[in-house]
Formats: sequence, C-alpha cells, structure tokens
Amino acid sequence: MSASAVIQGVSHLRRGALKGSRNWPHRSPPLTKVTPDDENRGIDEAHFLPLGSWTPEKVDSSRKENPFMLTWAAGKGRHAVPHMTHGEGVYLFDTNGKKYLDWTSQAVCANLGHTLPESVITAAAQQMSALPFVYGGIGVTEIRIRMNQLMAEILPGDLRPAVFPSSGAEANEAGIMMARRYTGRDKVLSFYRSYHGASGNTLSATGDSRRWYGGDQVPNMIKAFNPFPLFFRHAGDTEEERVQQALSMLEEQILNEGPEDIASIMIESVVGAGGCLIMPPGYMQGVRAICDKYGILMHCDEVMVGFGRTGKLMGFQNYPDVLPDIVSAAKGISSAAIPLSMTACSQAIMDFFEEIPLGYGSTYQAHPVAMACAYENIKYLLQEDIIGGVNRLAPLFEDEMDKIAENHPCIKQYRAIGLFGCFDVHETDGSNPKLQHAAPTEAFLKYKMAYKENGLAGLHRFPHIHCAPPLSINEDELLDGFARLDNSLYTLDSALGYQS
Repeated sequence: MSASAVIQGVSHLRRGALKGSRNWPHRSPPLTKVTPDDENRGIDEAHFLPLGSWTPEKVDSSRKENPFMLTWAAGKGRHAVPHMTHGEGVYLFDTNGKKYLDWTSQAVCANLGHTLPESVITAAAQQMSALPFVYGGIGVTEIRIRMNQLMAEILPGDLRPAVFPSSGAEANEAGIMMARRYTGRDKVLSFYRSYHGASGNTLSATGDSRRWYGGDQVPNMIKAFNPFPLFFRHAGDTEEERVQQALSMLEEQILNEGPEDIASIMIESVVGAGGCLIMPPGYMQGVRAICDKYGILMHCDEVMVGFGRTGKLMGFQNYPDVLPDIVSAAKGISSAAIPLSMTACSQAIMDFFEEIPLGYGSTYQAHPVAMACAYENIKYLLQEDIIGGVNRLAPLFEDEMDKIAENHPCIKQYRAIGLFGCFDVHETDGSNPKLQHAAPTEAFLKYKMAYKENGLAGLHRFPHIHCAPPLSINEDELLDGFARLDNSLYTLDSALGYQS
C-alpha cells in the first residue's frame, strides 16, 4: 500500500482532534444548599404599635432574639449598652429613669445636645413633605442653593463648598479623589495618630490600629509621624526646635517618596480620637509651606472639630495664616440630627472641575432633608452665638481639666481647646497602660463601670479620656459633668494601684 493511501486511511479514522484552543465542555455545579423560604414565619404585630410603646421587657427580648453587630466592638457588647429612651438638653435617660450627662456628645457630634431647636425639626419636616429626595444630577432644590451660599459666606478665604455627602468618611473620600484628579498624582500622606473613616481609602489613610481591620491593602497611602510620637521625642531644647525637627522629618520623607507623586497631605487640624492633640505653634504653618514648596494640596480633616468645637468655626483657624486647599467636615454640620457631611475646596480646584467631572459620587449627596436640617442648625449656631459661648466657657473648662489632673495621680497630662479636652492615663511607674489596639485591662473596665454608675455617657479610647460635652452646655451642667468624672476617676486611681 502506498504512503498516500496509508495517510488517507489514518485521516479517515481520526477522532476529531483539531489544531486550536477550543473550550472544554463544563457544567456549573447544581444548587444543593437550599434554604427554605419560610413564608409562614410571620411579622410581629407589635411592629404596628407607635414608636415608644414597646415595654423595656419587649425591647430586651427582641435585642436577645435578633442579634445585631456593633462597629468597633465585639457584637456581644450590645447586651451591655443601655437602652436610652429620650434626651433633654445635655442629658440622656434610660429605661430605668437613670439620668446620664452626655460627656462626649455621643461620637463628638451631638453638638446641640438632645433637644433640637424647633426650627431644625420644622425645616426637616417641611422639606420631607415638599420633596423628600431628588438626585443631584437630576434636579436641584432651593435648600441646596441656600446651603451652598451660606457655607460660601462663612468659610474663610476662598474656600467653597463642593459636595455634601452623608458621612465624614465619604467627605474624605471625595477630598482624596479631588486631590488626585486635580494634581494628577496618586499618593496621599497622612499621619499615624489619626482617624479618617472606615471606607476603602479613608481606612488606609487612617493611622491608628483600626486601619489593620481592613488589611491596609490600598496602595499609595503613606504615613508620617506628627509632632506627638508615643515613645520618643523630637530633638531640640525648645518647642520651636522640636517643631523644626518634626517638619524636617516630614520633608525628608516627602523627598524619599517623591514629591511629584504626592497629591495631598491629609491632617486633622486637632487630632480627635487620638487624644485631642493640638499642633504646636509653627507646625501647621510649616506643613502649609511644605505643601506650597512641592505643589502638594493641604487637606484638613475637620470632621470631629468643625463647626465650633474648638472655639472657631473650623479647627485650622486656630493656626494663624493657615488656609488649606481641601476641607472635609461632618458631625457638627447637622449636630448629628441627620447624617450629612461636606467637602470644600479652594476656588482654583472648583474652577478646575467646571469642565470635567469630579469622579466621585454618592446617591444621597446633597440630600434635601439632611441639608434642611443642617441649614437651620448652622443658622442657629450663628444666631445664638454658640461658638461665642464655647469661648466663654473654655477658661472654666480648662480650669476643671487642670483640677482633675492635679487631683488624680492616674492622670499623666491633659490638653484642652474650646470645649474639647483629653486626659492621658499612666501606670504607677509612668508607663503607658494600654495601647489602642489592646483590649481594656481590668482597671479600665472598673473605671467604665464607675463612669456609668456616676451618670456619664460617652466614648472610651483608652489610655485617653475624652471630654467633649455638647456645645450648648451651660456652666452648672459643665461643673456637674466634671464632678461626675472626678468621682469616677477615684476608681481608676485605685484600680491602677495608686494610693489615696
């Protein structure tokens, strides 16, 4: 048989293999884990009773049967959180009628306490009745225009409100996107003792241990030391020399990172959760000058201290001649009655985005009901001179901080500005009793119990003890709060081993 005949015979018997890269046959797995839809589970008829009508027993039963998560604490902690029924001024009341003074304005946000001005309630209700929501790219409301104008009138320099998201984290996200788009650079430099939010970019911009929860995976977020490291001191015999060392360290890091790659320096004007850290004279001015030298934008995070907490509208105004390029704010903008935040920027940045999109979006940006609430809240701050009241009470506030520091050996030091203050706790040997990522020790748990028993409600960020009552507090209430704190701290003195 000839060779060609053999080849033809083999070709005829081929099993269909071809030259190529075709797919293999495959079937997706069948659904085997089936959860039945229990249509007969039913809805509790108690849902249709008016709010406030559930008994404490009913609330506690539902809390046990329907678990929910907390945020920065383990879920089981929900069982120890008091059931608050109502508030009056700076006070809160639980189901047992116990009266608590809100010593940290919740998360340093309920700046007008728990009795809102009637104008705020009325404005929110009117807007909800007239037009509860319109998406920013589809329609604009009068309240959006009014709020924008009011903020443009009260912000210093050429700062202009740009967007109004819902939370501080969102405002910071918008500021980060703004800086990157405007400069064409990617890196954002922030500081280790900082908190900027729990979203993707903002959690990676955060410096404290909460950043670790998200795995710190977002690239181009770099960290620097501010003038207040925990365990070392910048060199120098005077504060001015130490400030210069801190600025030199910052500038050298910028040079090593590549200044042409850094879009912004993101900084809390007064560090909040990290301990009410007030920047020393010359530091913020130095940061501003470094930004100017290298074409880096200065982004001030005013989420916690904006709208009067420090005795100024914005915290950065405590540092003469400092005007940031980007400002993010939240919390006090609506005194926490309805979630709202703001990102403001310089006129140059505003002009840049006239022809191109910001590249940031949020469904509830410029929500009309939230803006109506915030608009009346800010007018109230202005009309009632709330910030002036902060400045009038500030000397008494600091005097009481000083008395407590003198009275309790567990207190290492304190800081205060406006109606914002913080004590640092130390062990009997002078050491730090708790790093922020560590669980509270038995001593701090005993103190928390005493704090609650003495009728205080507030956040705990040990080894710091924050003092940030509502800005609407009066002198007698302020003295009441410090008296309750004073009594609580005897427990901490004893628990840490200090002799009375």
